[in-house]
Amino acid sequence: MVWAPRIRRVRPMRRSTGLLLVSVIGVSATACGSSEAPSSSAPNSVTITVACQPAKSAPKERQAWDADVAEFMKAHPGVTVKSTDQQPCFDPKTFGPKLAGGQMETVFVVPVTNYNDVIAQGQALDVTPYTSTIKNWNDLRPDVRELVTKDGKVYGVPNVHYSVGLVYNRALFTKAGLDPDTPPKTWAEVREAAKKITALGPGFVGYGEYSGGNTGGWHFTQAIYGRGGAILTPDNKKAAFNSPEGKAVLQNLHDMRWTDNSMGSKLLVGWESLMMAMGSGKVGMMLGAPDVVTDVVNKFKGNVADYGITGFPEAKASLSGGEAYMINPKATPEQAKAGMAWIDFRFNTVGKGRFDFARGKAIGNPVGVPDNDVYGDSATGKALQAERVKNASLPVTNYEPYVQAAVTVPPKAEPVHAQELYAILDVVMSGVLSRKDASIDELLADAETKANTMLAAKG
Repeated sequence: MVWAPRIRRVRPMRRSTGLLLVSVIGVSATACGSSEAPSSSAPNSVTITVACQPAKSAPKERQAWDADVAEFMKAHPGVTVKSTDQQPCFDPKTFGPKLAGGQMETVFVVPVTNYNDVIAQGQALDVTPYTSTIKNWNDLRPDVRELVTKDGKVYGVPNVHYSVGLVYNRALFTKAGLDPDTPPKTWAEVREAAKKITALGPGFVGYGEYSGGNTGGWHFTQAIYGRGGAILTPDNKKAAFNSPEGKAVLQNLHDMRWTDNSMGSKLLVGWESLMMAMGSGKVGMMLGAPDVVTDVVNKFKGNVADYGITGFPEAKASLSGGEAYMINPKATPEQAKAGMAWIDFRFNTVGKGRFDFARGKAIGNPVGVPDNDVYGDSATGKALQAERVKNASLPVTNYEPYVQAAVTVPPKAEPVHAQELYAILDVVMSGVLSRKDASIDELLADAETKANTMLAAKG
C-alpha cells in the first residue's frame, strides 16, 4: 500500500468484496447525478447513485456487489440504488466539473489526500445530522474521524485507514540468524539486521529504499514523519524538512549505504523497482503499508509465507492512507439518509458487504492482510479482526506485530502539493544514496530553497 502514492503508481483500483485489500480510491462520475428528483413510483421512494461498482473484468466481485445492492434495497423499501463502475473511481481532474455538472453520484469516495480540498470547496455535504445512521460511528478511530471533520462539522464516513510499517522477509531473517517473530523496533536494530542479511552473500540487500520517480521523496516523507518531523510548517507556507529529523533520516540512510554497504548499489527509481526486488526474495526490509505483501505476492511472484510486517520503527506518527465516503452536496435529505444507510450496510457492518470475509475467501480473494485500521482496537475493530483471522487464507500471524503497533501510532496526511515536493526531495534521496561524499546539509538547504520557491508560486 508497498503503500506507494496511489496517484503516482496508477494502479488498478481494487474493490474486492470481503477483503481489505484496498488502494486509495475515490469517485468516478458517470450518469445519474444525485440532483435528480426522487422517483414517484412508490410512496417515500428515493433513488441514489453509488460509485465504485467493480468493473466487468472482475465478475465475481461485481456479482457480490450486485447481491449487496439487492439485499440493501430489499431491507429498505422505496430506495433504489443505481451503481456506476467507471474506473478509476476518483479522478481529481474531472471531479469538480462533474460535480458542477450534476453528474456526480450521491455517494462517492475521496482519498485522504483530497479530503481538505473537497471539504474546503464545498464539494461534500455536511453529514453531521446523519452520523447516527452509521451504527458503529463511535467505534471509528477518533483521529481518523477528525480527518473528515472541519469546524465541528462532519463531511464523510472514514472507510479505509492504514499506516506505514516495516515490511520484512521472514525467510531471510531466519537464514541470517535473526528471529522473524521479533522484528526490529528501532532504527539501530534495523541497521544491524540489514548488515546480517547482506552478509548472506552477493545479491542480498538488507534494506531497500527508493531514490527517484517521486517515490524517493514520498519515502523520505514517511521516514521524517516517523521521527516526529514535518515536511511543511503548520500554515503550509514554508518547508520544514531541513530539520534535525530530516538530517537524521538522511544520515541513517547514508551510513547504511556507505558504511554498512547493506542497501545494495542500484538506485531504485519508481514504485515497481523496489517491489520487484522485494518479490525476488533478496531484499530483507523496506518501508510500506500492508498491501505491499499483497502486491509482492500477486504481482511480483513473492512467496506469501515469506513476508511479514511490523510497526514503523520508533514511530511518533505515520504517513496515513485511506479513503472516506462522502455525500453529494446537492443530495436531498432523503437521498442523504439513504446514502448513509448504504454506506453503513456495505462498508461498516461486520459480516456484510466488504467485511464479508467468508464470501471473499469463497470467491478466491486472499483474506488476512490487516490493511484497514479504520476501527482501531474498538469493539468493532476487534470483531473485524476476529472475522479476518477466522476466514484467513494468508498467514495472519506474520502480520500481528503490525496489528499491535498500528493502533498506537497517530496518522499524518500527505503534505499539500505533495507531488511537487516529492520531486524536489527525490534529489535529496538520490544524492545521499548515489554519492558517498554528498553533503546532507547542502542537499537539504537546496531542496528547502526550491520548495519555498514552489510554495510561494502556488500562493
